[in-house]
Amino acid sequence: MSVSTLQSPRADAYVVHPERKLALYYVVTGLIFLAVGVAIGPAQALNYAGIDVYKYLPFLKSYYQGLTLHGVLNALVFTTYFISGLLIYLPSRELNLRPRLGFAWFTYWLMNFGVILAAIAILTNGSSVLYTFYPPLQGSPLFYIGAALLVVSSLLVGVQTLWLWAGWRDKHRGQLTPIVTYMCCATWCMWILASMGIVVETVFLLIPWSLGWTSGVDPLLSRTLFWWTGHPIVYFWLLPAYVSWYAFVPKQAGGKMLSEPLTRLTFALFLLVSVPVGLHHQYGDPGISTFWKLIQMSLTFVVALPSMITAFSVAASLENAARAKGGRGLLGWIRVLPWGEASFTAQVLAMVSFIFGGAGGIVNASMDLNQIIHNTAWIPGHFHITVGTATTLSFFGISFWLLPHLTGKPLWNPRLALWSVWTWFVGMMVFAVGMHWEGLLGIPRRAYISSLPSTVYADGARVPMALTGISGMILLISAVLYYAVVIRTLTGRQRDLENAPAIPFSEILSKATPTRFQKLIDDLGLLFWVGAILVLAVYLPSLIQMVQNPNLVKGWQLW
Repeated sequence: MSVSTLQSPRADAYVVHPERKLALYYVVTGLIFLAVGVAIGPAQALNYAGIDVYKYLPFLKSYYQGLTLHGVLNALVFTTYFISGLLIYLPSRELNLRPRLGFAWFTYWLMNFGVILAAIAILTNGSSVLYTFYPPLQGSPLFYIGAALLVVSSLLVGVQTLWLWAGWRDKHRGQLTPIVTYMCCATWCMWILASMGIVVETVFLLIPWSLGWTSGVDPLLSRTLFWWTGHPIVYFWLLPAYVSWYAFVPKQAGGKMLSEPLTRLTFALFLLVSVPVGLHHQYGDPGISTFWKLIQMSLTFVVALPSMITAFSVAASLENAARAKGGRGLLGWIRVLPWGEASFTAQVLAMVSFIFGGAGGIVNASMDLNQIIHNTAWIPGHFHITVGTATTLSFFGISFWLLPHLTGKPLWNPRLALWSVWTWFVGMMVFAVGMHWEGLLGIPRRAYISSLPSTVYADGARVPMALTGISGMILLISAVLYYAVVIRTLTGRQRDLENAPAIPFSEILSKATPTRFQKLIDDLGLLFWVGAILVLAVYLPSLIQMVQNPNLVKGWQLW
């Protein structure tokens, strides 16, 4: 009888909000996959310190198999699960609507099936093609089918979220979409546009090719379709962090969201201009017109605008909160912020890291400067302070309130959680310095350099290489601390879910009113189609030329 009584609050809460359990499964599954990917990370860092540990890892056949696992699990799998759980849960709670749970759970298990297929292909060393999987390197059909199912599953989650939003709009005509739901739906609309490139590539080119149904594959066409998705996927990873920075971090700081209209404008701009930017990854490809490369370079620079709006808006929200608590001076207000709170600190440090990531992104997008650093260690250095820090550290911070909210269990050892945040930030900053420095010295990326004689790469690079190796050890310590907190939280004592921490929705200082312009911004369907027209306008001329002049090659397996 006592057991039934103790469990009833938990059961009742999940009955009232069954999407809570769905979100928990998505988030925890993503964190499990991240743990595997992170465990391989130190080996990657030590490789760039000139220390070969892969020969001591019998469960990995090669450095490139480890690099594929690390990239796929961290960049593709973890992010997709975490975002899927978060961005279907937040609108359902804000709108007080329930998704179609049968279909929602089908989508979750479909995603699991896809990841298992891809994992089999990678773990058996049949697809050591890295997470970019460029042809003519040819992986197992299981890898491409699994990757396609992962992406399609995420799109189905997006469709479910947009369906919730459409149902709400039908009953609230003339009202603006609540801000968190707006941000989530704008992110899903952007991802639908962005994902079309990789869906077409995998379904119509790579899967038939890997199954032997076609005589070859066009590397340039495949690469272009990949980068249609490959760069804007960064914004799919980043925008959920922006949702938290705008909507939750001000509340955690004791303040309010600065401006709802600016927040809406930011996400509308990302929807419109963040997809047609992938060609800046292909400046060296001779089969694409310089004219279209310049067009997409310009659009890449335009994407900096919503990020700068975000920097201003979020910083102003934090300053407003700090000054209300007595913060004084030009920068003295920063000391008043709640640096003892792990969730808050993680996300603010993520914002700081993104300042450096954004600056490096301007270098990457510049056609002339890109030629210097493109195939060097600079690029993974940049990638790790955008995705590895700005995104991942934000997700860590979100998890510190989200897991207690979803489980009704208190966060275990908040001080240890704070230590995990600072060590991750320091580790990633040291890694970024080392890798950027190595890149400027010409050390290549995606290279098993630790297997080479030190005279090939070490001249003048010993300091940055040492920094890179040290960073791997710091990040390993951070990961152990973080997962100790997560595991002990999930397995800790039960608490009534009805009294679990609430979602930290921030109040709004300057609300949006349903003016003509705000209604235009609120029409995500219209913005989606405008964005689609822009994407087609800048990609179709190059794609049509490639289709008309194919250059098919057979597959290679070099591992």
